[in-house]
Amino acid sequence: MLIPTPPRLGTSAVAALLGTALVFAPGTAGATDEPAPQQAPSATQSDDGRAPVIGNAVDGRYIVVLDKGAGPRSLSAVKSDARANGAQVTHTYSTVLDGFAAKLSPRALRGIRNNPHVAYVEADAPVQLSDTQSPATWGLDRIDQRDLPLNNSYTYTQSGAGVTAYVIDTGIRTTHAEFSGRAVSGYSAIADGRGTDDCNGHGTHVAGTVGGETYGVAQDVRLVAVRVLDCNGSGSNSGVIAGVDWVTQNHAAGAPAVANMSLGGGVSSALDTAVSNSISDGVSYALAAGNDSGANACNGSPGRVAAGLTIGSTTNTDARSSFSNIGSCLDMFAPGSSITSAWITNDTSTNTISGTSMATPHVAGAAALYLQANPSATPATVSNALISASTPNKVTNAGTGSPNRLLYMGTGTTPTPTPDPQPTGCDAMPEKETGSLTSGGVAYHPGANDYYYSAAGTHVGCLSGPASADFDLYLERWNGSSWVTVAQSISSTSEEKITYNATAGYYSWRVESYSGSGSYTFGLDRP
Repeated sequence: MLIPTPPRLGTSAVAALLGTALVFAPGTAGATDEPAPQQAPSATQSDDGRAPVIGNAVDGRYIVVLDKGAGPRSLSAVKSDARANGAQVTHTYSTVLDGFAAKLSPRALRGIRNNPHVAYVEADAPVQLSDTQSPATWGLDRIDQRDLPLNNSYTYTQSGAGVTAYVIDTGIRTTHAEFSGRAVSGYSAIADGRGTDDCNGHGTHVAGTVGGETYGVAQDVRLVAVRVLDCNGSGSNSGVIAGVDWVTQNHAAGAPAVANMSLGGGVSSALDTAVSNSISDGVSYALAAGNDSGANACNGSPGRVAAGLTIGSTTNTDARSSFSNIGSCLDMFAPGSSITSAWITNDTSTNTISGTSMATPHVAGAAALYLQANPSATPATVSNALISASTPNKVTNAGTGSPNRLLYMGTGTTPTPTPDPQPTGCDAMPEKETGSLTSGGVAYHPGANDYYYSAAGTHVGCLSGPASADFDLYLERWNGSSWVTVAQSISSTSEEKITYNATAGYYSWRVESYSGSGSYTFGLDRP
């Protein structure tokens, strides 16, 4: 059997591996011929040097993402070339991504893949609401107290005044009495002539929980409708990215802002990057974990974005809602079953529905309350504050890997700390290494050998680096003759995470400094 000998390894490293028993080796079908799984969360590098294509497009619709730092001139040139080859551009991104969405002919797709400025092309995919229909509101009552039973009141010391909440959803019925003129139209990615008017109800319900006068957590927050889903509650990743791009362009620099995304779909590297970059720009995000009845929230976007607050749902008995997703990508739970809020039938109508969609705006509202009191707080500070304030060990059947924390925004005493708190982030990984990089530097992990053999399964890599730098994380696979990048996390910060479902083979992790220098922590969980 042959062991791969990548150029960066010396003879001693290879000799050390020769003594191990391996099932497959490069050069055999089991190790080299299997394609990268399509559910991979980030770009799969094509072997021929062209920009990779992720997923299978419906009707030829794609999201084209340029290399980081390509700039507006390159973006304009790539779009111009694509149009010359018959492309129909539907959205252009200039803030959270350098790229665009388009319907591409096979000829246009070939031309784009051959352009050296293109990082990857992702098939556009559907996005759905994260609610569940169900036959007053107890959610507000629950989040201002540590323990049951409920006391039929909601006590708060802040109201969200001076904070803007962007509701990225089906729109908002801005004339509803719940909003008292505080809800305004922002942006619509849906080309049906309705603007941001809500013809579904979901967005209005979510907005009512964030900031309604009767049903809202933050009852004086300013609400902005960002419509990315249609009357049926359906949309696409390209449209959602356009909404996130608009929020990032239009929120006032330094002004306190939160965004709510009670939606989701399959893994999308482009959407994850867009949300991560918007958070880096100063907007806190509350993200729905999804309603797949106990599925791993790490397998969907944007809920898997580490820098956001990902929320699961509970019932009024503090049990995890049966529909709620679970896992390590969650940050906390909040009330989400049978939540009453504003509806679209008329300006006083209400509806009672369930979902992680209903849990998430409780947290967005809580973030607005915190930001009123701490208007200069960064998204990381907001997240840490809400997680620290949450009540531990209340959720029954929280699910494997889920943090057992329930949203709390009351004024009572701080609960007794949980004994021996578990590490979080990269520190929680089974394997952990530290290192340092200068600007433009590269390091490989794990260990002195820089690569490892793995059976099929899920690889999770975590990178935490300096706040003043931009470090990126890549996963590489040996294809029998060279190392090929199969997944990447390249936000504008040094906080990166990759979750990759892989076939058996040899793998290596690469940490790269796009800009800046300093120390970092790399964490790894492998099959």
